[in-house]
Order: sequence, then structure tokens, then C-alpha cells
Amino acid sequence: MRKKIVVAICGASGSIYGIRLLKALLNMPIEVFLIISNMGFKVLEHETGYKKEEPFENFLIENGIRFNKDSRLKIFNQDDFFSPPASGSFIHNGMVVAPCSMKTLGAVATGLADNLIHRASDVCLKEKRPLILLTRESPLSIIHLKNMYDAAMAGAVIMPPSPGFYLMPEKITDLIDSVIARVLNHLEIKHELVKEWGAK
Repeated sequence: MRKKIVVAICGASGSIYGIRLLKALLNMPIEVFLIISNMGFKVLEHETGYKKEEPFENFLIENGIRFNKDSRLKIFNQDDFFSPPASGSFIHNGMVVAPCSMKTLGAVATGLADNLIHRASDVCLKEKRPLILLTRESPLSIIHLKNMYDAAMAGAVIMPPSPGFYLMPEKITDLIDSVIARVLNHLEIKHELVKEWGAK
């Protein structure tokens, strides 16, 4: 059966992480349920040149994303509580928030499900499904650290996007892909973004 992955893009800097994750997933026979927050759209416009009136699929294709013939992409806004990711009866293989703002982290840590990203994250925790948060902030306050601890204790994987320089990156996309490779590893999705350490 085709894997189902929920991807969320929040209003933190680093929207390229969400785009590169979509590129990796949609190149495989995977069904992606994408949620973009209102601020996520604004950051996308600022960091990537995306225009909201443009069909998002066209934007992805323009950014080098090639859809596998068996992949699927469904896009939801942050207020769509009638979408599949809002329900615990919707069975999927994991959720990634890339990037994850400190507001979203705080909502996840406290169970404040006031938009679809927060609700879908809350569902992952209560249903014991993988939830990966690519938290984007620096430096971190004690509040951020406590929220990370609480979210991790509830079952989330806290994965600040820390690229692996030991891979000898030559361009920015190499750094991004080293992070996305770790995400895919945690979702148990095989990939060829980077070689496994020690592999020939």
C-alpha cells in the first residue's frame, strides 16, 4: 500500500526544508497531505518568491519537483478541521513539521489544537504515530527548551535542522538534503539523498 505522510509548513524561516521534503516524498509512490499555515505562506513568498495566486503544484514543478506517477498531493489550509489529518481515525505513517515555529512547538507541547497543524500534531501524539518537529529558532530560551522537553516526553521527535558537514557539502541543497535524509530515516522511508555513514 502507498505510504501516507502529513507535511506541515509553518511561519518560521526555513521553508526550503518543507520544499525539499516534498521533493523527496513526491518522487516516490507516497500520498502527501500538506498543510501550510497562513504565516507559512507569507514566509514562502518571502524566501522562495512563491506567489499565493499561483497553483502550488506549478510552483513545486518550477522548483524541480518531479511527481512519481503513483504519488498524490492534497493541500489543506490551517483552518480545515474537516480534513483527514484532523481525525484520529485517519491512519497515516507519520507527520513532519518543516520548519516548526516556536508558536507551533508551544501549541504541540501544551495540547493547544487551535489550527489544523496543531490538531494534526496532537492527533499524532495521542494515536502514537511519528511526529517530527524541525524546530527553527536560535538562541533558545528556557521556555523553548521546556516546550521541546514536554513535546519529546509526549512522543514527538525534536529535530533541529543541523546539517552534517562531515558529508563534505558543495552547495546549500547538500546541507538541506542531509537534514531531510534524517527525516526520511525516522519515517522508515528508503532514499538516496545521502549515503549511510560507513557505506561504500
